[in-house]
Amino acid sequence: MAPRLQLEKAAWRWAETVRPEEVSQEHIETAYRIWLEPCIRGVCRRNCKGNPNCLVGIGEHIWLGEIDENSFHNIDDPNCERRKKNSFVGLTNLGATCYVNTFLQVWFLNLELRQALYLCPSTCTDYMMGDGIQEEKDYEPQTICEHLQYLFALLQNSNRRYIDPSGFVKALGLDTGQQQDAQEFSKLFMSLLEDTLSKQKNPDVRNIVQQQFCGEYAYVTVCNQCGRESKLLSKFYELELNIQGHKQLTDCISEFLKEEKLEGDNRYFCENCQSKQNATRKIRLLSLPCTLNLQLMRFVFDRQTGHKKKLNTYIGFSEILDMEPYVEHKGGSYVYELSAVLIHRGVSAYSGHYIAHVKDPQSGEWYKFNDEDIEKMEGKKLQLGIEEDLAEPSKSQTRKPKCGKGTHCSRNAYMLVYRLQTQERPSTAVQVPAFLQELVDRDNSKFEEWCVEMAEMRKQSVDKGKAKHEEVKELYQRLPAGAEPYEFVSLEWLQKWLDESTPTKPIDNHACLCSHDKLHPDKISIMKRISEYAADIFYSRYGGGPRLTVKALCKECVVERCRVLRLKNQLNEDYKTVNNLLKATVKSSDGFWVGKSSLRSWRQLALEQLDEQDGDADQSNGKMNGNTLNKDESKEERKEDEEELNFNEDILCPHGELCISENERRLVSKEAWSKLQQYFPKAPEFPSSRECCSQCKILEREGEENEALHKMIANEQKTSLPNLFQDKNRPCLSNWPEETDVLYIVSQFFVEEWRKFVRKPTRCSPVSSVGNSALLCPHGGLMFTFASMTKEDSKLIALIWPSEWQMIQKLFVVDHVIKITRTEGGDASPSETQYISEPKLCPECREGLLCQQQRDLREYTQATIYVHKVVDNKKVMKDSAPELNVSSSETEEDKEEAKLDGEKDPDFNQIMHAFSVAPFDQNLSIDGKILSDDCATLGTLGVIPESVILLKADEPIADYAAMDDVMQVCMPEEGFKGTGLLGH
Repeated sequence: MAPRLQLEKAAWRWAETVRPEEVSQEHIETAYRIWLEPCIRGVCRRNCKGNPNCLVGIGEHIWLGEIDENSFHNIDDPNCERRKKNSFVGLTNLGATCYVNTFLQVWFLNLELRQALYLCPSTCTDYMMGDGIQEEKDYEPQTICEHLQYLFALLQNSNRRYIDPSGFVKALGLDTGQQQDAQEFSKLFMSLLEDTLSKQKNPDVRNIVQQQFCGEYAYVTVCNQCGRESKLLSKFYELELNIQGHKQLTDCISEFLKEEKLEGDNRYFCENCQSKQNATRKIRLLSLPCTLNLQLMRFVFDRQTGHKKKLNTYIGFSEILDMEPYVEHKGGSYVYELSAVLIHRGVSAYSGHYIAHVKDPQSGEWYKFNDEDIEKMEGKKLQLGIEEDLAEPSKSQTRKPKCGKGTHCSRNAYMLVYRLQTQERPSTAVQVPAFLQELVDRDNSKFEEWCVEMAEMRKQSVDKGKAKHEEVKELYQRLPAGAEPYEFVSLEWLQKWLDESTPTKPIDNHACLCSHDKLHPDKISIMKRISEYAADIFYSRYGGGPRLTVKALCKECVVERCRVLRLKNQLNEDYKTVNNLLKATVKSSDGFWVGKSSLRSWRQLALEQLDEQDGDADQSNGKMNGNTLNKDESKEERKEDEEELNFNEDILCPHGELCISENERRLVSKEAWSKLQQYFPKAPEFPSSRECCSQCKILEREGEENEALHKMIANEQKTSLPNLFQDKNRPCLSNWPEETDVLYIVSQFFVEEWRKFVRKPTRCSPVSSVGNSALLCPHGGLMFTFASMTKEDSKLIALIWPSEWQMIQKLFVVDHVIKITRTEGGDASPSETQYISEPKLCPECREGLLCQQQRDLREYTQATIYVHKVVDNKKVMKDSAPELNVSSSETEEDKEEAKLDGEKDPDFNQIMHAFSVAPFDQNLSIDGKILSDDCATLGTLGVIPESVILLKADEPIADYAAMDDVMQVCMPEEGFKGTGLLGH
């Protein structure tokens, strides 16, 4: 037996021999377990919840002994947020903006670009007032250049360890939660910056992007027949190098410039020869920029999966790169030195983390920029280190090649930045303009104020912690009550008092009270008995209540519990006694009526009732430290309890009297009823002389009369309309009967309801009227054509013979008469038979009905649509590609919600997995109509349930060089669509 159950049993063992009226104060204190010995620290490992005298393990261990001052607060040292000496400033990652942060750091350390941006005119003068900036007005950059100016000024002179680039990111309209293609971001932003700066008057500012990053090459095509050269000049801001099949950067450059043969179907049209000729084509580098950006194409398109993938192959590169062998015009200075390596950590093209290793152009030292964290490399050397310790998805690990001095290998580098070596290292730092420096100083002042505020908060927390430490050390030793006067306090409150992380609230003992506003005996397990001295200090310092002294021990609850326990012990004996009494014959004049269901379950009901009485006070009060029970929940619980029948309520009629059905009750003796009343004193009592409910007797007679009447009506109607009931010899419009020229129409719903009544007249109400208005429009016209009533609408109507119609008019109230008359043709076509309806068809409402039916047909969920693959103009159904379970178009509101959630309808990506056909190779059609609009819904495409969509697959393109075109034309990605990067 568990210790708590043992304590429970020991606390109430005396109740087996003591009658309720004999309960004394000693019995009460025993029930409240005051006799238990207190636990000793070191011996008792955890708190004994069943023992109110156990004060061990309630949270006191963190306060006893010496405590580190840092444990008194959860505020970090504000100096940790301060910029380190001779270090750079980091950038906050706003969710998935690490790719933006890396490029910002690379561009910031391009001193020429930074200097040019500082020279841009600014609208900051609008914020100037007198000698300074308006204090109450925050500076908001208006253009991309102003955002970069302000960011660069903060990166240069801020006192913060890192700054927030959210203004810049918001200005570009970037989604901070979506990681984008870093290489694409670099291209688009450089293009946007160049376009923005082109409007500047200062040539040093206007041309800075071209001067720093722009080079020129030519596509040169040479005719093999006549030797004529054709040149197409093009500017570039980075060279995109294929890394597949290569190990060294120089090999990638050589492949970029290699000669390509144009032969066969790919021959070149020579203007000199005026015919297609074999030719060669290659790229010639004409000029190189000061800053050479080399994009390593790690992210490629995988045709097998239809998605991008990352090439995690090692590429070697040197710190010194001589580009002279690759340029057309020799003799210049084309020696470059490595200035930045941009890294993508991760095995997937759609996730991972971007960081940058950048060389300080002034000191020549290398730094690793990882969002907020900046790390200086030792010895002025580039150290990729952990950036290459990447866990691959497969077990096989690619061994890193050995690198010589001045060379490096990386399988995560996706961009290398080289600077011309001839450029002298700048001797002086770029100066921040005065208006920007004033903005930086203002931000630094705010930061210093924040540091002071945080330091003060730390100090206050430490002071409070020390005071609390002294309080606990003093009071914990005085908590045990012993033989002195005592009080009870909630264990939960004591634990919160000892919890350093939460402020101490006033004492709240309400949750432990019984219905008599005293301490409930069953709540003793969540209470602790403490000395009156400690209680006085607690209440004086923290307040609250009610105070639970020795007078709060509830005698009424103990006496009631004693009575319940005695009844529980007596229940087994009484159960046997009642069973024996039920076997005896009872005189009709001496007994009491008891429900048979109640007799079968009275023992279980008695147990449940005793348990409820024992635990009534558990719900007497629902408060605990200010938290109250939900009123709606308590109402629902009471409602459920009320719906459960109590003892002997199963023979109550709806009027609260004795029910008329004798099958549900039984007569028991006075002795048996007396025993049962001990357990159910509030049960309804019905002596054998009590009459049944008079109202129920009247209703029973009326019900019998109604059933007889319904049977009579049903029999009469069935006899009058035998063929309509049995559905025999029914007329048909498509095969008009010769014996009549007139047929009447009623709704099929009327016929079905009438047949239900005739079959089961005692269970259904009689049908009194024929409601033909459902077949008519609001204008009183017929909604169906003669042709539709022979086909799809035939299920909605029932045809009636003229003789049946006469009988229907006698038996039922008819709201509208609908009939079809057959007539021979007129003078124009005497041999043609015509069918005329009364009332006539309403064309407008008929058209509206058809449109609504079409809309209903196209609005569905979880419908089946079949896809057939066409091979050589033959349909093929693959076993692995059964049906598509899809939804059609929704209402306008649902469409908007679906778009917000990123759902696309229709989603035919399932076809890719079933037929191994990527989306860009799928040609889908239905009824000859090509399905090419990815944004259209199934409804607008005319796809209804059970439709068959034909799939014809394009052949894969073997030429891998054409992959980019396929990716752009056939599989457009969202990318930076809708952002400010495409605004120019």
